[in-house]
Amino acid sequence: MNKKSCTGYCQTSPDIHSKVLAQDGGPKPYPLTVYFDGDCPICRREIDLMKIFNRKNHLKFIDFAASSYLPEEHGLSPCDLGQVIHARWADGTLITGIEVFREMWEAIGLRRLARLARRPTINKILGRAYDWFARNRLRLTGRA
Repeated sequence: MNKKSCTGYCQTSPDIHSKVLAQDGGPKPYPLTVYFDGDCPICRREIDLMKIFNRKNHLKFIDFAASSYLPEEHGLSPCDLGQVIHARWADGTLITGIEVFREMWEAIGLRRLARLARRPTINKILGRAYDWFARNRLRLTGRA
């Protein structure tokens, strides 16, 4: 996504903070729709891997950098989506950041990894690492 595609969309969307669902073991409201930057080679590689293991079709993917992406249809601007990874449950609940990865891992059958990533110390490390990546991904991929 180039900076031009953010024009007119750089406002903070309401309720973009992460929420954890179904911690009690209840059913997840699949599908989980994951918004990704198809212009980011690292992001694209991660999503391509998720697609390979998405055998139960619990995950849907939307490239917000694509010319076909319509912010008004999703209520999420490309500029906001470009700040940190977002996903939306079928019930409309939005999650962001490292929680998106944990939920993707769980959806493709990596439940142990997802549970491990929720342990406080590991959660803190992963959160900091992802936050750093999110702040620097454009520079790291030569797009800044």
